Amino acid sequence: MANQTGRNSGAQDRLSQVADHLSGAKQTGKSALLQKHPDDIVVTAALRTPITKGGKGGFKDTASADLLHGAFKALIQRSGIDPSLVEDIAVGTVLAPGGGATEFRAAALAAGFPVTTSVKSLNRQCSSGLQACVDIANAIKSGMIEVGIGAGAESMSTQYGPQAVTEFSELLEEHKTAAECKVPMGVLSEKMAKEKGIARKDQDAFAAASFQKAVEAQKKGLFDEEIAPLTVKWTDPKTDEEKTITVSKDDGVREGITAESLGKIRPAFSKDGSIHAGNASQISDGAAAVLLMKRSTAQRLGQKVLGKFVQASVVGVPPLLMGVGPAAAIPVVLQKTGLNKDEVDIYEINEAFASQCLYCINELGLDQAKINPKGGAIAFGHPLGVTGARQVSTLFTELKRTGKQIGVTSMCIGTGMGMAAVWVAE
Repeated sequence: MANQTGRNSGAQDRLSQVADHLSGAKQTGKSALLQKHPDDIVVTAALRTPITKGGKGGFKDTASADLLHGAFKALIQRSGIDPSLVEDIAVGTVLAPGGGATEFRAAALAAGFPVTTSVKSLNRQCSSGLQACVDIANAIKSGMIEVGIGAGAESMSTQYGPQAVTEFSELLEEHKTAAECKVPMGVLSEKMAKEKGIARKDQDAFAAASFQKAVEAQKKGLFDEEIAPLTVKWTDPKTDEEKTITVSKDDGVREGITAESLGKIRPAFSKDGSIHAGNASQISDGAAAVLLMKRSTAQRLGQKVLGKFVQASVVGVPPLLMGVGPAAAIPVVLQKTGLNKDEVDIYEINEAFASQCLYCINELGLDQAKINPKGGAIAFGHPLGVTGARQVSTLFTELKRTGKQIGVTSMCIGTGMGMAAVWVAE
């Protein structure tokens, strides 16, 4: 009897602890997130190269590691960080042979980091850049390192194509859901648009708005703070003459795009389809880098804090519904942080396709005015492994400019996943 009483008492204690934990979780939220603590994982610099058109833009002849090298050098210069203090660098990439592990380590050394700075590459497809930042944040949080960089690099001009997808073995082909992982994303998005009833006119209107917002932002110089110009070698396709050029802005942004002009473009994946080159993300090249450390470390080093990383989520969804990833991941990270959707000031949701982005916005009931206020990947491109890190610089500069504080970055992920993260600007 005494033993039974003890077991009951122990169970009640555990239930009480769970209740206290849940109660505490409910008390988190906006006011709690805005508080500053020495152990906060903060961002002291975040930048990107321009994003250029795959195959014909300013970086068409530049290797991904060289783009990364440029982002690294700019990050060192802008932050003033002593490179010897950076203990680890994680680089998201999707297409680089061998995962880019060798050339990215070389890029770090060439940029001025010492041999003591370790480097890894990682591939979680379209969320690779965000995963790189989260990996570094978690390494700092655990005490493994004090200072690190999350980055992304991609040359779709030189490395994109059929060779990017490996042939499946018979074992995988015979498993229905596994085999669905290799269905092309455009085909998947077309299927999802039909299943979810996302009309072409709505997709074209969303895509046109992305272009229009990006054009306005570019004209007003709203991207300038986040962009590090890069000087590269470029071969003129008309003359075959190699030139040295400085790329300082996204060259995929086009003026004069309207829903009506997009409505004239032929569907890309089926005759009666709704998805085409104008309402899907552009094939692009670029790099991005984010410097992270604890707030106490930033104060000790005299680093200016842009904001902090709060929490992230990653979830799986059916491979054939790959594009719904943000709709699944965003509620999870909001629950983890005690936020409701309306407390978020800006959502940077990757525009892989207008169809999937629109579905996620509608499914979550988000205010479209808060989505990608400077445009998105439809307007200026989606270098696969870069976008997750790129969004951090885009988000923080816009939060700062508008005097707002809470932001969410998110994206769908090939093979059926979604990822999201919460960030707070100072």
